Amino acid sequence: MAIDLSLAAIKSCTLCKSQLEHQPHPIVTASQTSKIIIIGQAPGRKVHATGIPWNDPSGELLRSWLGVGKEDFYNTEMIALMPMGFCYPGKGKSGDLPPRPECAPRWHAELLEQMPDRKLILLIGQYAQACYLGNLRQKNLTETVRNYAAYLPDYFPLPHPSPRNRLWLRTNPWFELAVLPVLRAEVGRLLS
Repeated sequence: MAIDLSLAAIKSCTLCKSQLEHQPHPIVTASQTSKIIIIGQAPGRKVHATGIPWNDPSGELLRSWLGVGKEDFYNTEMIALMPMGFCYPGKGKSGDLPPRPECAPRWHAELLEQMPDRKLILLIGQYAQACYLGNLRQKNLTETVRNYAAYLPDYFPLPHPSPRNRLWLRTNPWFELAVLPVLRAEVGRLLS
């Protein structure tokens, strides 16, 4: 199957090796039948160490937002986990560095082309939204997420579920009250 060849090529990719402070360890999961594609930023230190995407507090919060357990979340027949940068970019001054810019242009179109059953792409954070929504984004992430319905049925923009975003979640209670019920309903419908 062609997607298996692409995934193998990604997992052995060293395109940005010289730019990484750690050895490349590309992390991605997908199958030809994936219905929901989750495009996040890049693996964090813990995910880099375990090789399991979203295996950290951000992943726990994301799964609660989606209303799914680990079994469904890691079922590649239903959900693909495809970050903007496949490797841990390293630590910056105030958190992890941005995703490496080489990954998405090199690999995303190839992978998406091999997932014909995809119904919805969740765009987690500003990097995914900039790449996929371009000038259709609102003036900032908050307004893009607030106007999520404008991007349906193809895309659903979300903030990053990082513990570093707790302040954003507290100052934007409409997200939990108005957006999450729609997100959970849509994910539930696609997974049923």
